[in-house]
Amino acid sequence: MLFVPKKDGKWRMCCDNRAINNIVVKYRHPIPKLDDMLDELHGAIIFSKFDFKSKYNQIRIKEGDEWKTAFKTKFGLYEWLLMPFGLTNAPNNFMRLMNHVLRDCICRFVVIYFDDILIYSICLSDHIGHLRQVFTILRKNHLFGNLEKCTFCVDSALFLGFIISKNGVHVDPEKIKAIQEWPTPQSVGDVRSFYGLESFYRRFVPNFSTLASPLNDLVEKNVEFQWGEKQEKAFLTLKDKLIHAPLLALLDFSKTFELECDASGVGIGEILLQGGHPITYFSKKIKRCFTQLPYL
Repeated sequence: MLFVPKKDGKWRMCCDNRAINNIVVKYRHPIPKLDDMLDELHGAIIFSKFDFKSKYNQIRIKEGDEWKTAFKTKFGLYEWLLMPFGLTNAPNNFMRLMNHVLRDCICRFVVIYFDDILIYSICLSDHIGHLRQVFTILRKNHLFGNLEKCTFCVDSALFLGFIISKNGVHVDPEKIKAIQEWPTPQSVGDVRSFYGLESFYRRFVPNFSTLASPLNDLVEKNVEFQWGEKQEKAFLTLKDKLIHAPLLALLDFSKTFELECDASGVGIGEILLQGGHPITYFSKKIKRCFTQLPYL
């Protein structure tokens, strides 16, 4: 058992749950796709974000199973009555609970990703009613929020690393700042970290896979780390593309879709647009085995 500092200065108690995690039957629950959640937000102009207080600790462990969570201290053995952090099934169980209790709100004015709830509406009067409905459901199910992390009735909201507003989707400014200050990678691990962050925002970068190809080659198995001009150029180009990332429009199913495609010997890329405004950028690196195929 150890205590880990939290961002607010408080401490979180963590236990070593590897023994029970190794033998427990894994529970699978579908995780919502980011694209599907963003597709629901078109037309919304006002948002609220709800965050739970110690989310897992709000779920009661099944009566009779508490002994399975026992941990040892110098004062004796203790058992968890509420679900602790670190159990392998905790995230999926919490996601299932959220989908169940808020089932009448999802796909209407609520999107959920684990403990992050975004409530969206097309006008303030509707939004007040939506908030009241969500709060009534949560109160009925004895689920409580962390007021310090909640935001209400705003015209833009930070959700899953994106700034959401009526105008569209943009990159979180804090992530842009992190990219600006990112030093030149000195190891494969550094490349993986940088590539992971950039790849999360690849929807904002045209031809991402082609641009990132020199970096992607470095993280392949049995490849020696060698940082050269190609890697430096790719690194700087990707940084610049994300720093100056465009505002992406929210998808509107009532409008015509436009698709622009491009390809090279390294990768393929597409842009999905509506009314000339980009909604998302797609890209994929061409595998080497396909580049060796004869032309038709």
